[in-house]
Amino acid sequence: MPHTSPYIAHSVSIAAHQGRLTFLGTGTSMGVPVVACDCEVCTSVDVRNNRLRSSVLIQVKGKHLLIDCGPDFRQQMLRANVKHLDAILLTHAHYDHMSGLDDVRAFNWQVQGAMPIYAEHSVHQDMKTRFDYAFQTYKYPGVPEYSLVEIGEKPFQCMGVDVVPVRVWHHRLPVLGFRVGKMAYVTDVNRIDEPELQKLMGLDVLVISGLRFETHISHFTLPEALDVIARVDPRRAFITHIGHQLGLHADVERQLPDHVRLAYDGLEIDFEL
Repeated sequence: MPHTSPYIAHSVSIAAHQGRLTFLGTGTSMGVPVVACDCEVCTSVDVRNNRLRSSVLIQVKGKHLLIDCGPDFRQQMLRANVKHLDAILLTHAHYDHMSGLDDVRAFNWQVQGAMPIYAEHSVHQDMKTRFDYAFQTYKYPGVPEYSLVEIGEKPFQCMGVDVVPVRVWHHRLPVLGFRVGKMAYVTDVNRIDEPELQKLMGLDVLVISGLRFETHISHFTLPEALDVIARVDPRRAFITHIGHQLGLHADVERQLPDHVRLAYDGLEIDFEL
């Protein structure tokens, strides 16, 4: 039978020693289905093969933190019934990870205030170019409002939540992953240097990208992601940023170690802090 939608209303509380991670999107930059593609993945009736661009929502200590804000942001917020956001963390400035920032306006209006955007200096500079209308001295009424919070490679607090940045490489582009408690989220990566790997030790949950089986210039393949998982040995691991070339969700999952799963849009997991 086709896998049904995971987006259902619930009221399960989060324990004080736990956080909750919701996968809002688990696809690569083109999403799945890919436009004009008739492959078996893009035409699958299993909703786990329908992937919006990669993004996650973290609920921890009463705060709602978003990692990455791509072109599907509006749809993701509506689909997951997200009513409040406290801050957005950006891993890097590629279009599929930050182009949804204009739709932050809805949350600006809700709270009558600016949205904190935690990112590196270079990413903020890119924002100012792409969304220049939001940074003008005399702004058109209704443009999004941002509060830019610059971060680097040192641990920081995001709305009172401790975050450890993890420096990874997306070909030659520096990207940040983020560790919150015993959960780490690392996407758009094809190299992690040894000192940064040490930041991933002792995890309850590791989320890491595994684009496809074939070699890619700037992304881990699934076998390469599994090598990292074996190295850092988390209790559980989830693969994200998945392309249609990887294959059908159900088929690929059967090939994975018991503690590793493919993530899918709408999947919710709790993790230890």
